[in-house]
Amino acid sequence: MTSHHHLGLYNEDCSSKVIDSASWQWIVSGKMKLTNDYLALKGLETVELFFPDSSSVKSTMEHAQEHEACLEQTQRYCVERPIYNQELLQGQLHRRERTPQTLRQKIAHSCRCSSKKAKSHLYSFLPILKWLPRYPVKEYLLGDIISGISTGVMQLPQGLAYALLAAVPPVFGLYSSFYPVFLYTFFGTSKHISIGTFAVISMMVGGIAVRQVPDEIISVGYNSTNVTDSLEYFHARDTKRVQVAVTLAFLSGIIQLCLGFLRFGFVAIYLTEPLVRGFTTAAAIHVFTSQLKYLLGVKTKRYSGPLSVVYSIAAVLSKITTTNIAALIVGLTCIVLLLIGKEINLRFKKKLPVPIPMEIIVVIIGTGVSAGMNLSESYSVDVVGNIPKGLRAPAVPEMQLIPAVFVDAIAIAIVGFSMAVSMAKIFALKHGYTIDGNQELIALGICNSVGSFFQSFPVTCSMSRSLVQESTGGKTQIAGALSSIMVLLVIVAIGYLFEPLPQTVLAAIVMVNLKGMFKQFGDIMHFWRTSKIELAIWLVAFVASLFLGLDYGLLTAVTFAMITVIYRTQSPQYRILGQIPDTDIYCGVEEYEEAKEYPGIKIFQANASLYFANSESYASALKKKTGLDPCAILAARRKAQKRHAREIKEANKLRKKAVLKLVNTPTNDVEATVKHEIANDELPINGNFADASVEDMSPDEHEHFVDSKPNIHSLILDFTPVNFVDSVGAKTLKSIIKEYKEVGVSVCIASCSGPVMNELTRLKFFDNTATRELLFHSIHDAVLACQVKDRQEASFTDRL
Repeated sequence: MTSHHHLGLYNEDCSSKVIDSASWQWIVSGKMKLTNDYLALKGLETVELFFPDSSSVKSTMEHAQEHEACLEQTQRYCVERPIYNQELLQGQLHRRERTPQTLRQKIAHSCRCSSKKAKSHLYSFLPILKWLPRYPVKEYLLGDIISGISTGVMQLPQGLAYALLAAVPPVFGLYSSFYPVFLYTFFGTSKHISIGTFAVISMMVGGIAVRQVPDEIISVGYNSTNVTDSLEYFHARDTKRVQVAVTLAFLSGIIQLCLGFLRFGFVAIYLTEPLVRGFTTAAAIHVFTSQLKYLLGVKTKRYSGPLSVVYSIAAVLSKITTTNIAALIVGLTCIVLLLIGKEINLRFKKKLPVPIPMEIIVVIIGTGVSAGMNLSESYSVDVVGNIPKGLRAPAVPEMQLIPAVFVDAIAIAIVGFSMAVSMAKIFALKHGYTIDGNQELIALGICNSVGSFFQSFPVTCSMSRSLVQESTGGKTQIAGALSSIMVLLVIVAIGYLFEPLPQTVLAAIVMVNLKGMFKQFGDIMHFWRTSKIELAIWLVAFVASLFLGLDYGLLTAVTFAMITVIYRTQSPQYRILGQIPDTDIYCGVEEYEEAKEYPGIKIFQANASLYFANSESYASALKKKTGLDPCAILAARRKAQKRHAREIKEANKLRKKAVLKLVNTPTNDVEATVKHEIANDELPINGNFADASVEDMSPDEHEHFVDSKPNIHSLILDFTPVNFVDSVGAKTLKSIIKEYKEVGVSVCIASCSGPVMNELTRLKFFDNTATRELLFHSIHDAVLACQVKDRQEASFTDRL
């Protein structure tokens, strides 16, 4: 286009129109506004300015800035190009040449190690080497110290309390609050999460330990009422349960390590948020019911497996008359104090420099009251008991238990990783850094597997402690290391001071910490308003985990979540698209009033991939939405043709019969006989019989017989949402093209992505019936091509 001083206005087909100089002066001076209404009045779509030299460009730009309202702050574009189908487009593009590597070359490349690559792998495996040398002491140290002390103060009572959930003596909760936490400082990538004991994981461990070592097994041979025999009984039971818990930690750690080295960090995505929230809500009820006996001070058996919640509640209710009043009063008092402390921390969060450590305050008060009033002997209140001083020597876990707990260890490994990585992602997003999911798996695997040699049970991220560590100013993993050192000091120095601590105090701590999980019942209304499918996942995870147990419940919930994915792809939404006038944008005609269909063209879209599970429904929905069933049309045509052929045959028979009668009639009666036959016999009139009237045909048959050509000449399949196509989907697609071609409807495919094109090529989809000319770069390309083709066919028909 020549570069004259004019205003170029462009139609939809990119043909330009020029405004005369007088109008141009009016527009530049601001006396005429170049609005969308003006453009529509002129039948135009876009605006472009052309100027011969830089001075005119400068002056006109000044005018444009003064009159931005002329363009109504709307940016427009106009692209002039040919109509592209895939064959034409691929002919103009040049693919990059890629030499495929052999397996040997791939192995050699992966095994090749340079100094830079070795350093990168080392930093990835030990993140502390990367961030510790750059640690800003003046900026971060004070915040990390305060955060470490606050988290450690919280870590101590929770370690003691969650050990009860894991069905092991409280001191093992302290071990689990030291070794894994300290190890995570070296291998973890999250700066804010607090690794250690967690209620859900501890509950899962406790259920498995009780299942493997029930009271009945240990009670054999310990029927004596002697105190010494009772102590031996409890010692033998706890020892075996500790072995189960330690083996679980070792095995779950090895599983997490293997998944991390194999880059399987993506497995956590299968534990969706509704599933995890429903699962943890059910786990909260499990935890709450398991602590009722400690709160009430009653002696009941611990249950695990399906319906364990029901059995536990029934057992507590059956022993409700034996409630220890002293234990109940102490427990309820602690619950009230903890709730008041949490409410104060929540309301005055911004004014308090650090949260009030109510848990350690309650532990100290409870220990002092128990020791001063001698609650253990005077009121028969169960206390923590012996806490050995110092650390234990490392020991190898019981390997013979691995087959019995292997499946449970997989569930614990995945749930533990899911909890940790979800919290890590939240803090990373908030503070602007990234985490490595695979390295998190490796870090958790090392924490659990190495910690198991020092008698720790499986651990993961604690939500409540992580929030405290982040809110009190924690900046790096140093805060977690300091909290573990505080626990170490308790273990080696003052652990024995907590021996008089009543178990009901620990039960109160556990119950109050479940408050946040119980709030998740509000998810039911949230998901009811937003997504019924996610609500179904939440309810299935909750109900299955509540009644089948946490292990089987998790398996059931994951299976159901997978089924919902299949359901969504098997039953996608189908719609017919129409054009937004004067644009290349296409939307659902049932959703938007502005979307208009082109005459004779149907544009069909399904928001799912095309594969074996939904290929049949895809073809059915296509026929229903377009109102065009080629099979029905062909069947009706064949039926009408057969009827027509039968009518012709019968007409020919009658004609022959009439001729024979004329031949056999005497000459003088020929005229009368002919008149008689014409009046009485059923001769065809204009090729039709009187009894073979149109009324005998169904309306559909009549329509297809009379008007053999449908009013649709082109069908466009929008493949924008399609991510993959399998062999069944390709066969269905080819069948659709063939069937519609037989009734005079051409089928095109628009917006087919490169990977889908490659899959169709591998499946040998393209042949004489389905060529690459049927595939177009966009819906608009396909629409324009169909219009051109229809006009060409119409003009050819007119010439004939």
